[in-house]
Amino acid sequence: MPEIQVNGQPLNVKAGISVLAALQNQGIWTTRTSVSGEPRGALCGMGVCFECRLQVDGKIQKACQLMVQQGMKVVLDAR
Repeated sequence: MPEIQVNGQPLNVKAGISVLAALQNQGIWTTRTSVSGEPRGALCGMGVCFECRLQVDGKIQKACQLMVQQGMKVVLDAR
């Protein structure tokens, strides 16, 4: 079971799934905040809507398109 960090907190997640699925399995549905302050999360789950963007290992990426890897550092609502 891989361990990732989400906003600095360790989280054991299932192997072989996307970062988005790992977050949602833990009850984390909001990945960022819009410019007007609204909570945002994935709409499509397949990379079309761009609503699941978050920072992983220093790069803004789509959580639904990125597979979990041991030691990832995920930052929710990075600006």
